[in-house]
Amino acid sequence: MKMTGMMRRLVATAMVCAAPAIAQEGAPQPQPLPLATAKNSPLLVSADLRDGMDLSGPWHYSIDPFRSGLAGFHGEVPGVSQQRYLDLDVSKAMRDDNRALFEFDLSHSPVTTLPSSWLTEAPELRHYQGLMWYQRTFPAPAGRTGRYFLRFGAANYATVVYLNGKPIGRHAGGFTPFAFEVTGQLRDGSNQITIGVDSQASEATVPPPVTDWENYGGVTRGIRLIATPGTYVDDAWVHLTRDGRMAVQAHLDGPRAANAAVHFRIAALGLDVAGTTDAMGDWRATVAAPRALVRWSPEHPKLYDVTIAAGSDTWRDRIGFRTIAVRGADILLNGKPIFLRGISLHEEELGTDPTRAMTPAAARALLSEVKDGLHGNYVRLAHYPHSEVMTRMADEMGLIVWSEVPVYWLVAWSNADTLATARNMVAENILRDRNRASIGIWSVANETPVTDARNAFLRTLVQDVRGLDDTRLVSAALLVERSQGPGAPVMTMADPLADALDVLAINTYNGWYSPDRLADVPGIVWRVPAGKPLVFSEFGADARAGFHDIGPAPQKFSEEYQADYYRATLKMADGVKTLRGMSPWILKDFRSPRRQNPDFQQGWNRKGLIAETGQRKQAFGVLAGYYADRSEGSEDATQHRR
Repeated sequence: MKMTGMMRRLVATAMVCAAPAIAQEGAPQPQPLPLATAKNSPLLVSADLRDGMDLSGPWHYSIDPFRSGLAGFHGEVPGVSQQRYLDLDVSKAMRDDNRALFEFDLSHSPVTTLPSSWLTEAPELRHYQGLMWYQRTFPAPAGRTGRYFLRFGAANYATVVYLNGKPIGRHAGGFTPFAFEVTGQLRDGSNQITIGVDSQASEATVPPPVTDWENYGGVTRGIRLIATPGTYVDDAWVHLTRDGRMAVQAHLDGPRAANAAVHFRIAALGLDVAGTTDAMGDWRATVAAPRALVRWSPEHPKLYDVTIAAGSDTWRDRIGFRTIAVRGADILLNGKPIFLRGISLHEEELGTDPTRAMTPAAARALLSEVKDGLHGNYVRLAHYPHSEVMTRMADEMGLIVWSEVPVYWLVAWSNADTLATARNMVAENILRDRNRASIGIWSVANETPVTDARNAFLRTLVQDVRGLDDTRLVSAALLVERSQGPGAPVMTMADPLADALDVLAINTYNGWYSPDRLADVPGIVWRVPAGKPLVFSEFGADARAGFHDIGPAPQKFSEEYQADYYRATLKMADGVKTLRGMSPWILKDFRSPRRQNPDFQQGWNRKGLIAETGQRKQAFGVLAGYYADRSEGSEDATQHRR
C-alpha cells in the first residue's frame, strides 16, 4: 500500500520522552509538552537547503544528574516551580538576594560548542549518561513575516525544548530530525532557547542500554531557525518508479494549502509540470522520464536541481534518479545486476577524539576511503540513521547506502511504547532521506534473536517501510544457526523474517568468535534460501594497528591475523552462489566502552581496517584488492574472476 501525504501522520504513535514524574496530591498538574513525531510535527523535508539561521556555536551547559530541571528539587511533578530552573532573569533574582532558590544559572555556566557530545567536553563527563541542559540567546530576524521553525538534526536521546522560558516540545530518539513551530513564541530582540537532552537508555528505548558502540549524549547535529512563507512545501518526494517513470508528490502546510497551484521543475531536463493540490494540501503526478535523463549510478552519480513552487514558497533539492530492484538472486541497479562492494561504518570522524559532529569534510574523508581506497560502491551506515551530511555526500560521490534504525539486539519486543518509538524512527528516517538516490536498502534491525514477539515487531516495521517507500529494498541483519556437517560446519538461515525481506543479510564471524581455524573457514557450507540475494552484512576480526605476529603461528589482534582472516572469509564468500554483496565490519576503529582489553582495545572496537589515527592495516589492502578484481569488467556478481 502506498503512503500518501496524509497517511504519514498515521505512521507513528507517541512515546513519553522525558523522565517520568510521580503525581503528588495537591501538586500543580502541568500540561504535557507536545511530542514531535512524524505524524504530528513539521517534516521540513530537505530543510538543510532552506534559508535560516544557524544556531551552531557557543552554548552554555550544565549537568543535571538528578533531573531536577524536569522533576523539581525533590523529584516532584514539574510545574510552576520548574520556572526557577529556566527563568529568563536569574541574574535579577540573584541581585535581589534570592540566589538560594536557583540551583542552575545557565547564563553563567561553562560554554561548549554545538553540535557536539558532552563526552568529549571534559574528562569528568567522559562516561556520563543522563540529563544535560544547554542554553543560548539569539536575535529574532527583524520585520518577521511568514512562519518560523526550530529544526534539530538530531539530539541523543530524549529532548525537551523551551523558548523564552516556555515549553515548546519534546522528542524521543537519538538519530533522526525533529522540528517545532515557534512563530508565535519569538519576540523582537533577544530570544533565549533552553534544551534538555537526556542520554540515559532504558529497557524501553531504541536502542536498549546494552550496545557495542559509544552512546554520544548531546545535540550531535545542527540546530537551525528556519523561515518559510505562511503556506509552504513541508514534504516532497521525487523519484523514478519501478517501471522507470518519474513521480512527484508534495504536501503543503498552511492556510492556503488546499486547491493551491504547484509547479514541479527540473530545468536541466526541460521538465515543467503544473498541478493543483487537493483539499488536504496534497498533490502527486507521474510523467514519462525525459529522454535526456542520465541515471544515477556509482560510476556516474548525476544529480539534478529540482524545485517545487507553490505560492511564495519554492522547495529545492538535488536529486539523482535510478531504480533498484531484485530479480531472483540478483540485485538490479537501473535494470543491470550489481555486486555491492562495501564496508560498514559508524558515525565517527577519523581521529582519536571523535565527537559525532559530522561535517562535509569529515564525511568526504570517510567515504573517500570506501570509494577510492577500497574500490567500493556501497556502504552500510550502521547501526542507526547517520547524518544527512553523510547521505548527501554518498549521493554526490556515488555510493549505494544501507540505512537502518537502531532496533538492535534485545529491545523490548512486547512493549507498545517501544514499538511506537521504532515506527516513528523508521518514518522520520525514510521521510528525511527518500530523495537520496544513494539509499538503496532500508534495514529494520540488527542481530535480533528470534521470538514470536520479535517477529511481529519487525514485520510491522517492514510493512511501514513498504508503505512509506515502495521503490527501495528492505532488509535486516540476521543471525544463522550453526551445526556440524560430515566434513565442515554448516551455517543455516532459518529466520522466519526472511520471507518478508527483499535482501537477505547475515552477520558472520567464523574464525573470530567461532572455534574454526582460518584454514577451515573457506570450506564452511552455507544453506540459505536460493531465490533471494544474500549480503554478508558483517564479518571481521580485531587488530591493533602496529601489532604484528611475533612467531610462526598467527596471533589474534595482530594485523597479520586480521589480513589472513579476510583472505579466508573472502574465499568462503566466493563459494556462496547467491551472494550479491558484503559490508565487512568495519571501516575504522570506533569507540566502544564495553571493549576494555588493556593490551589491544582500551575502549575501542578494533575491527576497523583503519585505526582511529587514520593508519591503514594490512587487511585494508586485502579487501581493496578483492574489490578491485570484482570491479573489473562486468558488475555481474555471478561472473567474479579470480
